[in-house]
Amino acid sequence: MSSEAIAISISQLGKSYQIYDNPRDRLKQFVLPRLQQAAGQPRKQYYREFNSLQNVSFDIKRGETVGIIGRNGSGKSTLLQIICGTLSPTVGEVRTFGRIAALLELGSGFNPEFTGRENVYMNAAVLGLNKEQIDARFDDIAAFADIGDFIEQAVRTYSSGMLVRLAFAVIVHVDADILVIDEALAVGDAFFTQKCMRFLRNFMKTGTVLFVSHDTGAVKSLCSRVIWLEKGVVQEQGSPKEVCELYLQAFYEAQQGKSSSTRMKRKPDSATTAVTAQKDQRLAFVNASNLRNDLQMFAFDPESKSFGQGGAQIIAVDFYDHEGAALTWVVGGEQVSLRIQAQAHAELDAPIIGFTVKDARGQALFGDNTYLSYSDTPRYCEAGDMIEAEFSFLMPILPAGDYSVSVAIANGTQQNHVQHHWVYDAVVFKSEASSVATGLIGIPMLGITLDTRRDTRHDSQLDSQLDTQFDDQLETRQEETI
Repeated sequence: MSSEAIAISISQLGKSYQIYDNPRDRLKQFVLPRLQQAAGQPRKQYYREFNSLQNVSFDIKRGETVGIIGRNGSGKSTLLQIICGTLSPTVGEVRTFGRIAALLELGSGFNPEFTGRENVYMNAAVLGLNKEQIDARFDDIAAFADIGDFIEQAVRTYSSGMLVRLAFAVIVHVDADILVIDEALAVGDAFFTQKCMRFLRNFMKTGTVLFVSHDTGAVKSLCSRVIWLEKGVVQEQGSPKEVCELYLQAFYEAQQGKSSSTRMKRKPDSATTAVTAQKDQRLAFVNASNLRNDLQMFAFDPESKSFGQGGAQIIAVDFYDHEGAALTWVVGGEQVSLRIQAQAHAELDAPIIGFTVKDARGQALFGDNTYLSYSDTPRYCEAGDMIEAEFSFLMPILPAGDYSVSVAIANGTQQNHVQHHWVYDAVVFKSEASSVATGLIGIPMLGITLDTRRDTRHDSQLDSQLDTQFDDQLETRQEETI
């Protein structure tokens, strides 16, 4: 890859910290090793070494939006600070090409005793603008931040949301080539977050973005590539959907232990064997439909990627129409039922079955689970029992593209449960045609009308104006004749 195409290049990066058990060990480390070496003795180490980053290497292309995910303490913020130049690496090399604007820790780069105005000038100057450029942009910065008279108050009086507003307003107006954001938007209100997202999406058309967040939904929505850090080491990097799924699996396994490798083949049933025979009949109905959204459904794949403790196993996932016939085609807007069958391998006192429909980028569009419906009367089952959940709903109208249904069975409550079997992309389907104009999904419209009518009041006014003009013209002609 040519250097002109690179925005950020990181090679074998490492960052280590010296951890001392007590303050006097720091003095010992400063003095004693030198004396030991002078006396011909082996140098003794009085600290423990903590590696925040280890052998991190990757390149980010110009115009690419890259997300970094990982649990707290994985080294994400350290990496960003090294990229921005506020920390120095212990080993390795970081090269950046272009002006960097960063929104890191809340309030970083601001002096709490300075006013908002003074901090704008200081922060923008650090980012490379001169006074004349800041003067010309200050009104736009203040308008974007929208904190009113607080712009003249000391920053120490600001709320966390006001700090983010001011900091983001500055980086929006410094003509950066690379934008680095570390989870800061999470404290903004909904209106300001939407404003920031509009700016980000516009910036992403030409600029480079490095985005750190625990919100995998936002990461999948914004990013073209994701890097997963764990204990300072790059675990995976690749497409947002695949990396976020691996991260989610690791998160559950860290809480509940490693997943069971047990798999169970799907048991064929009469509804499944009848699917092929119904396809032609179903296709005829779809083509005659005026709902204009044809969804081709594929069969459940029991070998789909999955994880869980193995106390239960998903064995079948199917769509049915309102008469109970299995579907291979669905029309957006019609009533369908999603039936999920599982078998218990252990005693479950409060099983929960749920599903999520996702688009090709892994963004969750809609879904539900059985918990709220049975929270007061949980369904007990023993090992070997079959469990079946059915969700009936109107299928939304989906834009053309590929989609999938992920399903899961757990035991416990919504907030505290053990994940026994989570199946990614259990059923894949394709939207062949769609009437959706905007948005991720459409809703079945009960009716769309467009009508016109004449405004009689306007007609009366027009007639009055014409009468007046006619009288004036007639009077003028009479005067000319006289």
